[in-house]
Order: sequence, then C-alpha cells, then structure tokens
Amino acid sequence: MRRDELADLSAFMVVAEERSFTRAAARLGVSQSALSHTIRRLEARLGLRLLTRTTRSVSATEAGERLIATLAPALSEIETGLAALGELRDRPSGSIRITAGEHAAHTLLWPVLERFLPLYPEVRVEIATDQSLTDIVAERFDAGVRLGEQVAHDMISVRIGPELRMLVVGSPSYFRTHGRPGTPHDLTDHTCINLRLPTYGGLYVWEFEKDGRALNVRVDGQLTFNDMDLVVKAAAAGLGLAIVMEDQAAPLLADGRLEAVLLDWTPPFTGYHLYYPSRRQPTQAFALLVEALRFRPT
Repeated sequence: MRRDELADLSAFMVVAEERSFTRAAARLGVSQSALSHTIRRLEARLGLRLLTRTTRSVSATEAGERLIATLAPALSEIETGLAALGELRDRPSGSIRITAGEHAAHTLLWPVLERFLPLYPEVRVEIATDQSLTDIVAERFDAGVRLGEQVAHDMISVRIGPELRMLVVGSPSYFRTHGRPGTPHDLTDHTCINLRLPTYGGLYVWEFEKDGRALNVRVDGQLTFNDMDLVVKAAAAGLGLAIVMEDQAAPLLADGRLEAVLLDWTPPFTGYHLYYPSRRQPTQAFALLVEALRFRPT
C-alpha cells in the first residue's frame, strides 16, 4: 500500500468519527475542500460510495461501515505501536482516549486524573462522556467505563469503583400527600419520574431485588428526563418518586429534602469497571493510568 493510500484511509476514519467534514478538517489541520477531494479520490479508487453527505451531517454507507470495521482494529494497533516507541524515552508519553458515562467520569475518572496528569506531563487523556454503550474498538477508544455486569467477556476488565446502589426517593411533602409504597408493586399507584435511556431511547425499567428474587416495574408520571440531575431536582420538588444513584441523592437525603423508601428491595450491585480489548498491548502510560484508577477497598 502506498503512503498516500494509507493517509486517505486515515482521513476517511476521522470524517466517519466526527460525522462532519468541518470538524474532521479542523482535527486534521486541512481545508474542507482538500479533505473532500481526498474522500472523493478514495471512493473513486475503491469504486464505492463510502459516505452519505447531507447539509447537516455525514454518515457512513454500508460499504463505509464495513471499511470502518476493517480499519479500526488495524489503526488502533498502529497507534499503540507508535505510542510504545515514545516510551523508549525516559518518561511515559502518548494519548489515551476513554469513553464513560457522566456519573463515572465525575466521581471516578476526574479525581484520579487531577492527581495523575501533573505527575506525567507528556501523557494526554481525552474523556468522552456518553451514556450509550459505545463500541470502543469501532470508535477507536483505548478503553471504556461500564458497570461490571455490562462488560463483554472478551474484554479485560479492571474494577475502578466501589459497589453502587439505586434508591427510590421522594420529598417529605410528596409522602405526606400520597403515602409511601410498601412494595415495588405499589409504585404503579404513584406518580414517578421516568428516565429516558440513551442507547435505544426506551424508558428505564425500575429494577428491584429481595432474597434473590428480581422484580422489574414500569412506572408512569408527568415527567421524563435523560438527565439524572434533573430527576433528582424534580423529586426534591415533590413532583414524584424517582430511582437514583445513592451518592447523587446523598446531600438531599442528609438535609431531609429527600427520603428513601423500599430499602429492602434495593441492595448494592457491582460498580464501575474500566475495560479494554484483550488483544491490546498496553503502553506504559496506559498501564500507569489503569493502576491509578484500580479500586482498592479500604
């Protein structure tokens, strides 16, 4: 393969990732017209349309998706190899891209990065917050963060946080007016605040467990959010019951603005794990960050 052909493929991957010629051109440091010419040249060479362009977005065709699936692992290996060359110098260096939900990014990743980065000034870290279950290989991330139960079996998984717990909460004023549910089944008679899931756009089904028995309940109410902070605020305002992460509700529980119910139905569960492909050869910088993130019970 000629060097210009590899450059064209790399440019295509950036456009596919950014889904925009404007953002891709800025990232590559070239003009939009030059980038468009590069993609047209690649499509002409392959005899296939790789990208569908509209006035607002760019998306991959079926042929483009197949090319992305082929290129992503290979380019990831090349980037890892180049990063490893940099480690022949005295200090760890290189770039690390991680995808994580906002809750994990704020509560686990940021506190570690705040201490880690000043120690290793030649290491660069990008955190992309995304609530969906991102394909880290296709999107060319070095690692992702998910709950332990969501990590695929072919990935290396490292626990980075404590057990978590979801709580059903409501305001004192709500309970005075509507009473308290005694079991999860009673929630169908209450006004509840729904959470819209990002991956498929459905509503989160409230999950419960007691004595090894799992129970899922679909709730209803006036409000639906895709932002957990707004869910907490709405519950504190007395607009319904909500199911939220315990740490997110902790300040309001402590000062009495929220109260928890159904505690015997909401046991702790496995917390967040960092995961990455088993075939990946970790660079020194990546290995150091993994160790810094690794959860160590006190």
